Amino acid sequence: MYSKIQETASWLKSRMTTSPTTAIVLGTGLGKLANEITDATRISYKEIPNFPVSTVEGHSGNLIFGKLGDKDILAMEGRFHYYEGYTMQEVTFPIRVMYELGIKTLFVSNAAGGTNPKFEIGDLMIITDQINALPENPLRGKNFPIPGYVGSLQQGTHPASTRHCRRERNQGTARRIPRYTRTDFRNSV
Repeated sequence: MYSKIQETASWLKSRMTTSPTTAIVLGTGLGKLANEITDATRISYKEIPNFPVSTVEGHSGNLIFGKLGDKDILAMEGRFHYYEGYTMQEVTFPIRVMYELGIKTLFVSNAAGGTNPKFEIGDLMIITDQINALPENPLRGKNFPIPGYVGSLQQGTHPASTRHCRRERNQGTARRIPRYTRTDFRNSV
């Protein structure tokens, strides 16, 4: 798998128009944010070597390099899901490629339901932990031989090994957004 990651990253590097260190996965609900990306270069997932293709209605299936405000950004316009028949390694493949491209900060958005009756449609939520009820774990498998690679930090498959992905620093930054937007965040698992 590591050779496929390198092959895909190399192919993308030859087409990149920016040097992003931040990426965002635009799931259902935030797909329109792609229209705010300026100086955009869009590459269809179908063109990218080794990339899965999204089959979910409403997921455009493009990788976008451009600017969001004055920040270089890489955005996935749609993603891949285990329920589409992909393995966890295929679902997480683009994230591993992002790391190889130099991405240091990743924001993942999605539309999800909840059981808390105080939550309303459209609420923004900071995920503070996770419950993996799937039969397969994306952290399972061989670690790749590159210093600092996320996989090398995730020893074993225990859910606690993913907690470093939800850093307090990033949550703190997100919690300051309501000061400027008058938008509140919920917290949940």
